[in-house]
Amino acid sequence: MTEKIKFTELAREVLLIESEAVSAQQQCLDDNFDKACEILLNCQGRVVVSGMGKSGHIGSKLAATLASTGTPAFFVHPGEASHGDLGMITKHDVVMALSFSGETGEILSLMPVIKRLGVPLIAITGAANSALATLSDVHLHIQVKKEACPMNLAPTASTTATLALGDAIAVSLLTARGFKKEDFALSHPGGSLGRRLLLHVDDIMHSGEDFPAVSEDILIKDALLEMTRSRLGMTAIISGTGDLLGIYTDGDLRRTLEAQVNVHEMTIADVMTRSCTTVTQGTLAFEALRIMEQKKINGLIIVDEQNKPVGALNMYDLLKAGVV
Repeated sequence: MTEKIKFTELAREVLLIESEAVSAQQQCLDDNFDKACEILLNCQGRVVVSGMGKSGHIGSKLAATLASTGTPAFFVHPGEASHGDLGMITKHDVVMALSFSGETGEILSLMPVIKRLGVPLIAITGAANSALATLSDVHLHIQVKKEACPMNLAPTASTTATLALGDAIAVSLLTARGFKKEDFALSHPGGSLGRRLLLHVDDIMHSGEDFPAVSEDILIKDALLEMTRSRLGMTAIISGTGDLLGIYTDGDLRRTLEAQVNVHEMTIADVMTRSCTTVTQGTLAFEALRIMEQKKINGLIIVDEQNKPVGALNMYDLLKAGVV
């Protein structure tokens, strides 16, 4: 009977090897890391990252991380570069080339053109005496004792270590640039952080004809028709001069019915909530969510600087906008 493979033990061994490979990179850092970061920080153009195979996948991720943290960057496949894509590189750019062996033919074939352009070349390899390391202006050395692959063939620990070094570069640069959460949000408008830091109540509120509002002397039954029309579960009550007097919600309706109030005879002013919660235009949608959760309410009235009601939103609007 074949012995059962212990997958968990194998996984632990892989994670241990790769974590040791990442940890070992701390000892590899020297003045060259500082030089590389200075070159990248002073780059007047873009950082052009290139790599073949697994190194290419890591390079693509590195370029994406740099671009999203304040360092303009893009990835160029070395095979495509030799067939025209090198035209994207300008004299103001910096090239980062990844090759664990340092002898990748597709990468080395680009060196004459890169040297002719005179752009700085930062190489990340696992061989300090390799051709690519020798040709580079700055070399960052990836030292890995062994791959996590039992045959010591498949790039595993080496790619993980390179990925970690790339993150170290990106984080060092964003810190040096004074990159803030707001800057990150601008490059990630579709992400949750972007929505939290960029989306305002003005962007999602119901305004104009979509804003549910009735006068204080209207009958409750007619106010209910307005609530049904807007489908927000509430309506604002405003005065003849446009001032906000109160709000009437689904919760108020339940209390009205429990009190057996005649909705066909009594006005909305008799049952509305007068001290309602509001937020001003320009308030972050995430802040509106925090207020609603704190006060345990499902809707908000938005007012302008003169405290005049201009719109409304409910929890579903925040959910649909991806704020929740």
